Amino acid sequence: MKVKSVEDKMDASKTLGMTSAISLARPKPSDLEHTKELEEYLRDAGMFETDAELNHRFEVLGKLNNLVTQWIRDVSINVKNMPPQIADTVGGKICTFGSYRLGVAGRDADIDALCVAPRHIERSDYFSSFYELLKNQPEVTEMRAVEEAFVPVIKMKYEGIEIDLLFARLALKEVPDSVDLKDDTILKNLDEKCVRSLNGCRVTDEILRQVPNRESFRLALRAIKLWAKRHGVYSNVLGYLGGVSWAMLVARTCQLYPNATASTLVEKFFLVFSKWTWPAPVYLKQPYDAKLNFKVWDPRVNVQDRFHLMPIITPAYPQQNSTFNTSQSTRAVMVEEFKMGLQITEDIMLAKATWDKLFQPPNFFQKYRHYLVVIAVARTPEDHLEWYGLVESKIRHLISTLEHNHAIKTVHINPATFNCRDGDYVDKPHSAWFLGVDFNRSENVNIDLTNDINKFVEVVYKQSTYNKAYKEGMEVNCKYVKRKQLSNYLSQDVLDRYKSKTEDGQQRSIGQKRKSDPVLSDFTSRDSPESNKKVKRDSETLTPQATLNGDDSNISLDEAFSNTSIPGLAPEMNSTQRLSSIELPDVLTPEPPELVATPHSLVVHFK
Repeated sequence: MKVKSVEDKMDASKTLGMTSAISLARPKPSDLEHTKELEEYLRDAGMFETDAELNHRFEVLGKLNNLVTQWIRDVSINVKNMPPQIADTVGGKICTFGSYRLGVAGRDADIDALCVAPRHIERSDYFSSFYELLKNQPEVTEMRAVEEAFVPVIKMKYEGIEIDLLFARLALKEVPDSVDLKDDTILKNLDEKCVRSLNGCRVTDEILRQVPNRESFRLALRAIKLWAKRHGVYSNVLGYLGGVSWAMLVARTCQLYPNATASTLVEKFFLVFSKWTWPAPVYLKQPYDAKLNFKVWDPRVNVQDRFHLMPIITPAYPQQNSTFNTSQSTRAVMVEEFKMGLQITEDIMLAKATWDKLFQPPNFFQKYRHYLVVIAVARTPEDHLEWYGLVESKIRHLISTLEHNHAIKTVHINPATFNCRDGDYVDKPHSAWFLGVDFNRSENVNIDLTNDINKFVEVVYKQSTYNKAYKEGMEVNCKYVKRKQLSNYLSQDVLDRYKSKTEDGQQRSIGQKRKSDPVLSDFTSRDSPESNKKVKRDSETLTPQATLNGDDSNISLDEAFSNTSIPGLAPEMNSTQRLSSIELPDVLTPEPPELVATPHSLVVHFK
């Protein structure tokens, strides 16, 4: 009889997150070899920085920190009439969060940072005097302020490094270097914008505290981030997942497999989230109320939270859903990618494929017969920088509108932006987004998309008028493009880039089980007291609790709120159906509503 070691006993009694671990298995030699191969691939792919690059980032952050402390001192003396000897003690600092703070920044990655100031420094000071101070620095380029954003930010490049700099004003006389941002009491008497800004740092640090092995977490997260970017599902603003959401999903996988190596974690990541029954939320820790009167994510209390399709809840108070932009279409795309990722990683573990296959981008430009192109155009590069961000932030409204059109089955947005070969744009600063559209099969029906497009354009122009961003020459245009016409808009190099490499050997069907797959009976589920519907179990699968079309009527609020209602097998995607034919004008170019222009029509004709 084998006697358990003290370490094993401690592991078995420890719970990370909301549930016990699925497996406490130690790595096998093959797992260590797969992890070594994965790390080599990621290094070749530029997912690690050199020492010189790390030092450069450290120096840039040091210079920014000096600018912040000097600016706070100057404002304290010259604007707030504070004596110099007092102004010397008020402090202020730069804190980092996101990928840099997590330790997974790759080459050319941006830095998310937060300017923390004492209570006498206002947000208006930040976006006026500090903005001007930055503007006068020769190292700063491509700077713009987004003061009216949900989380106000100054975006810039400092010595070539992209930086998103937020602002938070603490209710403290002084902000020493030792200030503890993870303490909930730091949020007292703050407005919501400051709390949201602080949450970046608080969430990042809490994620690191919730993982059992930071080294394995970081390597697995580098892999998932690269996979998400290559597969076109990395963009919070367009309805996919952003960096913090991917980090939380990987951290949850680490909690479920606390002793696994990075390569195993990548496989288990796809296993867990290809079977997750969204909208059951993902938690890293038990939520709590710090009694500071800030709104937290809770569908039992907040009606709007019940409509979130893919909730991934931040671990720091006030807990928020990091994926409220996710739509039915973007969730369906991600679930399909999770399933394909599981199939490929299982083949990698069986030595039937290499890591290169996992990171091959899918052929987006062959997947659909019909595409819509959204093109943002401006007169100057400076205007385009601002216009591009505004248009991108509103594309999810277009996706949502198209999803509600009964003639449309799927809308698939590619987060990448492209330059068009179209002569109307080739000499102008512009960016183009491509949306694959899968129509429901119909005969002898005309589908008019004019109103859908006009709603989107109206949202863009209204926002640009509201924040006074609109300048002469700014346009947002929409075009319909057939698959065979894509070469008129994109170079052959771009189209070739999306062609996947083929490998010999037949692929296994998605979901085919291996002997090494775990039984998911470790997952527990609370039954709804209202419906009395129990989750049917067998030795290998759980029945679906949610469908990809967002119908969650068979999930109680208690189940949706509890991370213990972990997921059965999600339904398969519907296969793509073909249309008989399409005839429609190529372009829809509405002008701003103030210009009272009549838009062209956009009608799909089915014969």
